[in-house]
Amino acid sequence: MGLLDYFKAPEQAKAAPKVGKSGKKICCSCPETKKLRDACIPEKGEEGCLDLINKHKDCLRAEGFDVK
Repeated sequence: MGLLDYFKAPEQAKAAPKVGKSGKKICCSCPETKKLRDACIPEKGEEGCLDLINKHKDCLRAEGFDVK
């Protein structure tokens, strides 16, 4: 491994962003449920929006993401 190879290693180690079944990253998947969840939380808080939060998580899981 030469000096130039040493500096190239970090770029090669970068993993491609994970995409779901629709070909979108997690931030762009399930926009419908995300929009409803995001609108609800400031008004009702997380406790008041658990149904919408769980629907969004279910959608993300259906896309293939590992959501806790």
